[in-house]
Parts: sequence; structure tokens; C-alpha cells
Amino acid sequence: MINQFYLLYPLTTYVFLSMLFLAVGSLLNVIIYRLPLMLDTEWKKQCSNLLLLPVKPIENKLNLFLPRSFCPNCNSMIPIWFNIPIISYCILLGKCKKCQQKISFRYPLIELICLIISLYAVWYFGINFKLIFILPFIWILICLFFIDLDHQLLPDSLNLSLLWLGLIANTMFTFTTPSNAILSSAAAYIFLWLFIKLFYLITKKVGMGNGDFKLFGAFGAWFGWAKLPLILLTSSLIGAIIGAIYLKISAKNLDTQIPFGPFLCIAGLISLFFGNEIVDWYIKII
Repeated sequence: MINQFYLLYPLTTYVFLSMLFLAVGSLLNVIIYRLPLMLDTEWKKQCSNLLLLPVKPIENKLNLFLPRSFCPNCNSMIPIWFNIPIISYCILLGKCKKCQQKISFRYPLIELICLIISLYAVWYFGINFKLIFILPFIWILICLFFIDLDHQLLPDSLNLSLLWLGLIANTMFTFTTPSNAILSSAAAYIFLWLFIKLFYLITKKVGMGNGDFKLFGAFGAWFGWAKLPLILLTSSLIGAIIGAIYLKISAKNLDTQIPFGPFLCIAGLISLFFGNEIVDWYIKII
């Protein structure tokens, strides 16, 4: 029924989807900002309990739904009419209505990124069963990208959601066979874990965190083994180029820690949209 409406009224469908994806982008901003704070609070509570220390009361308890959106500078609640994705940012000229402090440009940027990639997915794959899994895949990767960029953290709640979503999708042979998804997920995690352990034994440096292993394992659950080399090679190449540029510009040394998760996320999106074409092209060459 939705597909028939799309064929009859494509422009109306894209307008509706654009509003939906902008709203999702706004939600992703909430997750990116609040989830690390929620995890930090929970970890501190667990540490206090483990060490038998008094747990400090939480003044402003956060979750993904409450309290309502607020300015991170003055903590004033943002009215609904000033919380419209992208439009409100432009109307307010990028400043809080109350305290006049600048609002980070990253908020509308994330909403715009969500809109563009999601609409491209609709155009590329069409409105079909696959899209039910593809859109959450994209949204989770956007969250992981920015959280790791900010905190060098890939939360288990997002990594495992991505893993289970891929396994569930492939029970219906959506992207690969169920057995391929399960075995590739386990093999991807173990391979990267062993590689980094070997790297540590040789260099005495920690190359990656456990979150990177889990994210790579989640890609195995999504795409099977065939695209894993592509994802690892692409992410390493992008990471090497951007990392070198960053170190050069910032004048930092080679021991500076740079999160690898964002590069894995970019490689995962490349594999989603262009992986089959790249693999086919490579096979023809060899």
C-alpha cells in the first residue's frame, strides 16, 4: 500500500519522509548528547556500590525522553516552536533565545546528514521490506560516529542493537544467509581481537577498544564475510589519511589517540550502498 502511494505521489511521499527523517535526526542528537552522560552516571553508581562508597544523589537525572530539550548553557527548556529541526536553528540565527549563547552547528548538521542519507536509501533501495532494517542501520551508525568522535566510546547498547538487527534481518535472507551472518559475526570479532592483541604484544600499544571489535562483528552479522575485508580496508585507508591530516594540522605526535569507530561507520555505509559493486569490480580485476 505504501509502495503504491509512493508510485502515485512520489513528491508527496518524499516531503512526508523528509519531515520524518528530520524528526529522527533531532532524536539522534538527543541520543548522541545524553547516552554518554547516562552511561557515565551509571558507571559511577556501579563503582560506588562496588567500593561500598555512598552514592551521590543525582540533581538532574537524564534519560532519552526526560527532561524535555534544554539549552546546555543556561539549562532553560526549549519551547516546541523553537525545536523544529533545522528551521528553528535558522530562525534563531544559531543562538539560544534566552541566553543568546551560540548553539552548536552540529545539531542541524546531524539532522541534515540523517535526512540526506535516509532519503538516498529510500531512492537507492526503494520502499520495500529491506528498508525496515536499513534505516535503523544508518541511524545507529550516525550515533556511533559522533559518540565515538566525542568520547572515544562505542556504547554496547548501540553496538549490540546493530548486531541483533543484522542477525534478525538475515533470518529472512535479507542480505546474506543466516549461517553466514552468525559465523561471520563471530569470525569478525575474533579476527580483530586477535590482531589487536598481537599488535599490543609487538608494540605495547593499545590499537583499538572492545567497541571496535563489536562494531566489526555487527557488520559481519549484516553483510557476511564477503564485505568484511572491504570494510576493514576502507576504514583503515580513510583513518590513515584523515589521521595523518589531523596530526599534521594539530601538530600532535603519533601517540595521540584517534577513535577508529567513525572510520568503521563510514566504511559500513559505503559497504551498504556500494559494497556489491566494489566487490564485483575487484573480483573482475583479479
